Amino acid sequence: MPQLIIDGQALHYTDQGSGEVILLAHGYLWDQRMWVPQLQALKEHYRVIAPDLWGHGQSGQCPTNVRELADLGRQALTLLDHLGIERCNLIGLSMGGMWGARLAVDAPERIDRLVLMDTYLGPEDEPSRQYYFSLLQQLEDEGTMTQALLDIVVPIYFHPEADLHSPLCRAFRATLAALPAATVRRSIVPLGRMIFGRQDLRDRLGRLNPDKTLVMCGDHDIPRPPHETLEMARIIGCSHVLVPDAGHMANLENPGCVTDTLLSFLASR
Repeated sequence: MPQLIIDGQALHYTDQGSGEVILLAHGYLWDQRMWVPQLQALKEHYRVIAPDLWGHGQSGQCPTNVRELADLGRQALTLLDHLGIERCNLIGLSMGGMWGARLAVDAPERIDRLVLMDTYLGPEDEPSRQYYFSLLQQLEDEGTMTQALLDIVVPIYFHPEADLHSPLCRAFRATLAALPAATVRRSIVPLGRMIFGRQDLRDRLGRLNPDKTLVMCGDHDIPRPPHETLEMARIIGCSHVLVPDAGHMANLENPGCVTDTLLSFLASR
């Protein structure tokens, strides 16, 4: 996997296919491999860039100068500049949508089509913020995903009736359990605090092009429920899709629906 040194750390990424460029922005606690079902289809028609963000996958620790989600967008532009890409489409899920939307607002000349999946650009409501911050504090104190924390965190990502013993859920749990203490404390916890302490971007969403923006989420998403997607679609004035039989990881729980929707949206002109 190629890498680029950004702000003193190695950012790993995949670069597959050819043609119009798509940048895939993965979710918190996952990595670029979560896009495999979509990547297989997208790379037949597009050049697809999929980075591992800091502390995720093979990338290095979160640089000390990353203090807010907008910094992740700035670093994504550094990657695009390095690859000689002036303009791309961006598909971001959860955390990827949070920094991806900021990038699209701050540098509209660099982003063509934008897909925001299972994400929200408003602030975390106060009870949820306090709850997630308490989990992050436990994680920082322990330095590892304990069995008790895994029992809380893993189900959040999936449909409420998901089989938590399925290969997908078991693999996710194993990945979290294997996180080194240094990665937990230097990357996972700081990024989590940026996510759940994020600023309200809703007053800037009107700057997005509604004809080139799509918002999506699983119809049973727990952390980012459908009413948030409907609110963003209304503010932007864009189309929305509720992915049936899916939770927060809609692209993995109903990959066929998500892949078909993405291909149709990207091809529309």
